[in-house]
Amino acid sequence: MAMSGGRDDGQPMMEMNTTPLIDVMLVLLIMFIITIPIQTHAVKIDLPVNDPNAVAPPIDPVKNKVTVDPAGVIYWNGSPIDLVTLRLYLDRTKVMAPEPELHVQPDSSARYEVVDKVLAVIKRSEVTKMGFVGNEQYRQF
Repeated sequence: MAMSGGRDDGQPMMEMNTTPLIDVMLVLLIMFIITIPIQTHAVKIDLPVNDPNAVAPPIDPVKNKVTVDPAGVIYWNGSPIDLVTLRLYLDRTKVMAPEPELHVQPDSSARYEVVDKVLAVIKRSEVTKMGFVGNEQYRQF
């Protein structure tokens, strides 16, 4: 009776027993995995600091006025702004209770393209209290 696993000829087993080598390899693999430092991925972002002296946006809780001059400059309560800032201010007024009125006053010689863009921003922001001011400048004599 031979221990070689099937041959009955009395010859010694010529194959190498790899079970102890696999065990040692698995133990080393586990040790390497444990000793690898944990990789931390971070994105560094400079967050704004809440400054108590910061100036709040010029939003009046009762009424705000948007004007467009002949050069195409957009003004919010007398301060020049761009379309992105206009949308930001309109979004902030939308969440106020009660919602402030928005008075729109384009100059009679302002380019229609700029006024159209301003009105499109106002429409997309879903302002409900809006009115045109100074329509008498368009009256024909």
